[in-house]
Amino acid sequence: MARRVRPIAHEERLSLVEHLDELRNRLILSLVAFGVALGLTFWQNHLVLRIVNHPLNGRKPITLGVAEPFMTTFTLSAYAAILIAMPVVLYQLYAFILPAFTPGERRVAMPLLMMIPFLFIAGVVFGYYVVLPAALKFLLHFNTDQFRVEIRARDYYGFVTTTLIACGALFQIPVGILALNRLGVVTPRQLRKNRRYAIVVIAVIAMLLPGVDPVTMLIEMVPMLALYELSILLAVAFGRPAEDVSDRIASAEGS
Repeated sequence: MARRVRPIAHEERLSLVEHLDELRNRLILSLVAFGVALGLTFWQNHLVLRIVNHPLNGRKPITLGVAEPFMTTFTLSAYAAILIAMPVVLYQLYAFILPAFTPGERRVAMPLLMMIPFLFIAGVVFGYYVVLPAALKFLLHFNTDQFRVEIRARDYYGFVTTTLIACGALFQIPVGILALNRLGVVTPRQLRKNRRYAIVVIAVIAMLLPGVDPVTMLIEMVPMLALYELSILLAVAFGRPAEDVSDRIASAEGS
């Protein structure tokens, strides 16, 4: 495995079997990373539970079955392991697809790919410290005089993990927009001109994300709008110059 899992040059030609062998080895390494992370998180499941239960301000979720405490703990440990192993998984994905890029395209892609793990972690941190407390404060105190509110562990942990993963995914907005700009699909001028349409799209995305309450929706919209504006600044600073795009289009039409 060590011989095959290595950087592949762009000029190197691999057969279909060699590509599948490379993919298999990358998947095995990703699964090993997940397995190690799962062993760590299940071993330290009390710490994981304390961290996830912290936004409840002392309230403990309830379980309703004999096996539910174990299965819920194991499921939460698996979610935490996915978050921990994500940088390794992303690296294996990048290492598999990068040989398809030319050296010039690789110089464009590498800075974008390096941003993804850091933005994902930033999104998870933002979701934990900003989105979750506000969402729980609103949801758990809504019509409390009409309901006896109990928090089921399985539902709560599912809500937490999907919210954090969604926040991590949302923080990839600058990477996607900057990639489109470097490829010449959009320009900073177009991004500024279509800002109002972007706001509508961001509002729809925030509405479809975990947490159906308006407070969570508004809180999730704020970083997306900020990231969109950051994407415009990055596109101006690091994107493909407008003249390069025009030259490329002109040469394509001429051919």
